[in-house]
Amino acid sequence: MPQFVDAYGIPIVYDVYDAAAPRAVVQLLHGVGEHAGRYGALIDALAADGYTVYADDHRGHGRTGLAQWGGDHRKLGRLGPGGLGAARDAVWTLTQRIHDEHPDLPLVLLGHSWGSFLAQMLLDRHPDAYDAVVLSGSALRWPGALNAGDLNAPWKHLGGSGMQWLSSDEQVGRDFVADPLTTSEPLMKLFGPIEAAKLFGRPRRDLGRDVPMLLMVGRDDTVGGPRSVHLLADAYRSRSGLTDVTTLVYPGARHEIFAERAQAEVRADLLAWLDARLPSRR
Repeated sequence: MPQFVDAYGIPIVYDVYDAAAPRAVVQLLHGVGEHAGRYGALIDALAADGYTVYADDHRGHGRTGLAQWGGDHRKLGRLGPGGLGAARDAVWTLTQRIHDEHPDLPLVLLGHSWGSFLAQMLLDRHPDAYDAVVLSGSALRWPGALNAGDLNAPWKHLGGSGMQWLSSDEQVGRDFVADPLTTSEPLMKLFGPIEAAKLFGRPRRDLGRDVPMLLMVGRDDTVGGPRSVHLLADAYRSRSGLTDVTTLVYPGARHEIFAERAQAEVRADLLAWLDARLPSRR
């Protein structure tokens, strides 16, 4: 499996899923406490539709984190030296590698949850690097628009996995808890208050490039939810100057829309949006 070494000497593991006749590349950024291996159905759908996919296990997470922490599963999700900035910069290093390996193909940045926050940061810094951006389970990264409390509070009375906030399919929560490469520790505990505070920020003013953006969110998502995502969309229009901003809200869906009961519909919507902006080369 391919990897590269980040600025702090930590090997970052990633996978490449090649499309037969690629029209574009999708760089997939997973959320906090999880890893890229949880996105198999989405990756398969993208590759089958002509999108080569690059997906890394971020700093401290999944296979990267397990090696980083000497096989100690209890430390998964902790970012280590350099913190949030190092995690963001490692993802940017992979972006640069993708451009080197596919100089003629458009690049789509697709981030879920914490991955969507990293995507927002990267777009602010490198707007010329991405040809489209998709944010899933995202939020405006601002106090009052981002839930720092108990994400599972509405479902606490159900018992069970304690991860019902992820999906209305209880099996998703059970599988998350059973996965040896995940952690259910809350972000604030994993990152600490100083690094967690670095998540705050708003879309950059006058981005200078009109990048198409798709925002996808479950109506019952407790991380930000539709209100926060609509605020984010408005900020990209008014602050950054984006004109092609689409927001899709899924009734009955929670945080992980790609692992929801309606996941086939979600994937179809994503592919339709991408296909309209990145025509097939066949």
